Amino acid sequence: MYLKVKQKLEFSLLFAALWFSFSLYMALPWINQLSNILPLFLAWFLVAGIAIIPGIALSFMVASLFLDLRPQYKTPENLPSLSILIAAYNEESNIQKTIESVCSQEYKGDIEIIVVNDGSTDATSKLVELIIAVGDCPLDISLINITENSGKANALNRGLEKAKYELILTIDADSFLYANALKNIVTNLINGPENTAAVAGTVLVHNSRDTLVTRMQEWDYFHGISVIKRVQSLLQGVLVAQGAFSLYHKHIIEKMGGWTDTVGEDIVMTWGFLEKGYRVGYSENAFVFTNVPETYHGFFHQRKRWSRGLMEAFKKHPKVITKIRPNSVFIWLNLLFPYLDLVYMFVFLPGLFAAIFFQFYAIVGLMTTLILPLGLLINWSMYYKQRAIFRQYGLKVRHNLIGFTIYLVFYQAIMSPACVFGYLSELFRLRKKWETK
Repeated sequence: MYLKVKQKLEFSLLFAALWFSFSLYMALPWINQLSNILPLFLAWFLVAGIAIIPGIALSFMVASLFLDLRPQYKTPENLPSLSILIAAYNEESNIQKTIESVCSQEYKGDIEIIVVNDGSTDATSKLVELIIAVGDCPLDISLINITENSGKANALNRGLEKAKYELILTIDADSFLYANALKNIVTNLINGPENTAAVAGTVLVHNSRDTLVTRMQEWDYFHGISVIKRVQSLLQGVLVAQGAFSLYHKHIIEKMGGWTDTVGEDIVMTWGFLEKGYRVGYSENAFVFTNVPETYHGFFHQRKRWSRGLMEAFKKHPKVITKIRPNSVFIWLNLLFPYLDLVYMFVFLPGLFAAIFFQFYAIVGLMTTLILPLGLLINWSMYYKQRAIFRQYGLKVRHNLIGFTIYLVFYQAIMSPACVFGYLSELFRLRKKWETK
């Protein structure tokens, strides 16, 4: 039996409240001990950021995951026409495969592909022109050349102006659609509630075998990003319809004034939908494989951009904080991200170092270990849910023990510095530029 959204939210909040009560009771001795060397308010501030708030978030996620029963939509016989926008900047090594992945889709409806070459200095434009000239793809392909690199938002808006159809799909120029991805994401949008403005697809890692950094990210996309979107969708509101693979209603995008010139144009657009009362869905069975950064330098700049985009979204659409809706829990948690990352980076990590090497347990002690069983439970839940989806659609979870170990043990430690730098970049209004992802 399917529970209503309100019932699911109430159950998850109840479970999180019970965990909060238990963790607070357990944390009081820790706080009192810490207050011997720090002011009491600062002890509360640090313990809340290290253990209490992360524990509440994890417990809420665990409860929500167990309530998540995805609806099974029937694909309509006649699928609507589709305009696909591909913004490309120096993607000569990927653009042909990306277009081929679209052309090979089994989709019973008209499709046009609009490639927007945003001032590339490589052979991206020539390759697209060659694909059009050869004519092997049965779809309508067109190319827009922008002389100078102007940013992804402008590139998408140029493509939007030329798009003929009501449904707009964006896909990154280094991403590759899996079988039936278009049919599944469109089916989700058609069958979703009437106020659905967009649907985010499931993004997975294509180059996961290249480096340790990509192996780690495979688990992030498989475990973290996809599962978080599932839970947000459960509560009627995904917070990011990512530009790498999402479907939109054209008239709603135009109502929003198109994509804004920000580094996080996708999250800013999504929060604009939420502020206006629209819903953003999630299609767990529409897969795209994307190339992720292969070096820590690239990973750092990607996550810095994502974190800066989050700050842009709060600045552009502050009303989402006070507009109560089922997914408000996630918006409020996002509001706490800078605080949590700062505490993790400048308090937890030094405290962990002090505990391991100097047996100083005032900052990181026994209470912190209570989060570990909860973390293991949520990772098991994520794996269980995602593996079931993979099996249903002919995918396998690849053996990647090294990547999982790095993801589980070190991921937050190497991601938090990038996030903090992103927050500071927006705070001090540093120069923005369109980077690779």
